[in-house]
Amino acid sequence: MNFEQIAKNAKTASLNIAELTTDTKNYALSNIANELEKHSQEVFDANKTDLELAKDIVSPSVFNRLKLDENKMRDMIQGIKDVVKLDEPVGKTLLARQLDDDLNLYKISCPIGVLGIIFEARPDVIAQISSLAIKSSNAVILKGGKESINTNKTILSIINNALEQVKDFPKNAVQQVFTHEDVAEMLECDKYIDLIIPRGSNKLVKYIKENTKIPVLGHADGICHIFLDKNADFEKAKNIIIDSKTQYPSACNAVETLLIHKDFLKKEELLKSLENSEITLVSNPETWAFEHGDKTLAYKFVENIEEAINHINTYGSGHTDCIITEDEENAEKFMQKVDSAGVYKNVSTRFADGFRYGFGAEVGISTNKTHARGPVGLEGLTIYKYKLIGNGHIVKDYVEGEKQFNHKDI
Repeated sequence: MNFEQIAKNAKTASLNIAELTTDTKNYALSNIANELEKHSQEVFDANKTDLELAKDIVSPSVFNRLKLDENKMRDMIQGIKDVVKLDEPVGKTLLARQLDDDLNLYKISCPIGVLGIIFEARPDVIAQISSLAIKSSNAVILKGGKESINTNKTILSIINNALEQVKDFPKNAVQQVFTHEDVAEMLECDKYIDLIIPRGSNKLVKYIKENTKIPVLGHADGICHIFLDKNADFEKAKNIIIDSKTQYPSACNAVETLLIHKDFLKKEELLKSLENSEITLVSNPETWAFEHGDKTLAYKFVENIEEAINHINTYGSGHTDCIITEDEENAEKFMQKVDSAGVYKNVSTRFADGFRYGFGAEVGISTNKTHARGPVGLEGLTIYKYKLIGNGHIVKDYVEGEKQFNHKDI
């Protein structure tokens, strides 16, 4: 089947899934979670094959993302179950306004339509995004990396087998493609695809943004910062920085640059503690705008909070940045002036995650300033439409003064 037909099928499915009840969608999601639990060994076997093929080809950070262990499987299945518990995102009344007697305007949340997802390495993305797409009544076309092809095929087969058991669930709501040619066609398919969401390297995201007219939701870089203020608590700072760098170094929300106030008294002791935690410290990187993706941490001493904020807004990627401080005034200044999707105080940057935010799962993290920003869950997969209900009203009456608008919220 050629890509255009796949996209057409997705468009038809998106119109049909929009009619499903919340109960039907939740039943479908519960069935997917149960089937993944039942067939988890098949997924592990497929993933083992992918890991064997990839071990001498991909970088250590990509290999870690590719590996699907018991913990990731548990979180993947729990994420689907959590999406079931979330409120229905479609059909919400966001605004209700009376324009005149018997002339009422409603702003109602609705699905985006067809989502094109292009991702690398992480096979658990399939379950995350499929569950969010189903709950938000969107159809989805997934394109994973070749390094995870066996795992991806197995997971999607389990998902679609689960959906086939649900009465009235439309076919082709969740589809998968595999080739570079499919990616090229997806990026040109603005007639049927409404939103592209890339998950992967900055090279991938930049390529997609530069080669499509379809709106793109995502981020190219994850250059996250921590600013250590002069009166920060030492133990608190040490634990936050180590967690932000080492808990999952290849994640996009791992810290990449540490800015230390020159008057922080225990700075040498802190740097020693970081090195003892297997963090490689770099004080003079070739560029500050760099995502290491490993346990390398660039650091710099700054004169004051203003220099720290300016550095972040200059070299950061607008992802997630944190201040460690006991000074409320400085915390407020930092959180107000740093221009990022996530701005934190005294907490690990690794919290920038849809699952941890209670979104059930996430389709990705967006540094965009339109539609959706930060970890994107269900709400980021909906848009809205205006519904106007009248009783024979015509504009002429208002232009000629026969009638007047009253614009009352109802």
